[in-house]
Amino acid sequence: MIISVDCRYIDFSGIGVYLQETLPFLLKSANHFYLLGNKDRIESFNIKSDNVVIINCKIKPFSIRELFFFPKDILQLINSSDLFYSPYFSIPLGIKVPVYTTIHDIIFPDVPELVSKIGLSARMFFYRRAYKRSLKVFTVSEFSKARIEHHLGNGAAKPVVVTYSAVQPGLLAYRNKVQGIQKKNTIVFIGNIKKHKGLDCLLDAFLLAKKEQLPHRLIVIGENEKFRTSDHEIMRKIKPLGNDAVLFTGFIPDEQVMMHLSEASLLVQPSRYEGFGLPPLEAMVLGTSALISDIPAFREIYVDFPVVFFRAGNAIELKNKIMEILFNKKPIKVDLQQELLYKYTFEKTTQIVLKELKS
Repeated sequence: MIISVDCRYIDFSGIGVYLQETLPFLLKSANHFYLLGNKDRIESFNIKSDNVVIINCKIKPFSIRELFFFPKDILQLINSSDLFYSPYFSIPLGIKVPVYTTIHDIIFPDVPELVSKIGLSARMFFYRRAYKRSLKVFTVSEFSKARIEHHLGNGAAKPVVVTYSAVQPGLLAYRNKVQGIQKKNTIVFIGNIKKHKGLDCLLDAFLLAKKEQLPHRLIVIGENEKFRTSDHEIMRKIKPLGNDAVLFTGFIPDEQVMMHLSEASLLVQPSRYEGFGLPPLEAMVLGTSALISDIPAFREIYVDFPVVFFRAGNAIELKNKIMEILFNKKPIKVDLQQELLYKYTFEKTTQIVLKELKS
């Protein structure tokens, strides 16, 4: 079987990681592959195999060129394969072979205030097009599956298959380096400053905890350069805390992220919406406790894990839980056993994808 894989997303944040980690397992299968994307970037991952042909394509996903002016020579190659698989939900016009896509979440109709009305309409166009065009749709949780079916199903039967996300293998290797590491007085948050990530709630709770003499520092890991006007509320919340209480790292390499996670006393993930949500899993793999909101995706993903939940958006309850955990009134030992360490792996994810492609 010849499978065309859309690798144009290889440098996207979450989507890129998903693609980078599943691709090696895909290529180990007894199939042939056309990898569509930036040839130099794909080759930088040291992909050397007789069953791979790299198709150089720098046309951006979700672009006019993708929809109306996609190169005919590339389309000809794709249409000579048996199927087209995309780890996201943008599909070039002119593909005639069966299409399979991954829709990681459908946050925009669920949280419409994240974008303008025009932006929402544009995204819904691509969501609906991918859903209609795909023979099967993959997603990362039962929660996301239910929301996809709610917004896109319209009573039509379309197979939506859950293929959970997972931690990167490098994290498991790093875990062995930090066994018994001394914890610091730090709390870590990983994500952006958009409303659905809940950073505003965490800052409110952190300010209340500081008034009760919490000695810890808050480390916010993620991009902080792209502030919108409405996001300046975040900066106003930080000012009363002083210069040293909150550190915005901006983008940092994976090694530094893992260092902060392994040294932290606690990870707090106060999201109001997630399709999966990896940071709590990453923290626990590195031996750090996770305090997370009680949203549906987290309740599903972390049902068997030693996490602590709080009511999403409730800063007072979040502050109380932070104080309980960090002052050892409710100590939590995080030492995941093999079953939980390997509950979510990209090898398992890829096996499900391959099974569905073959069927």
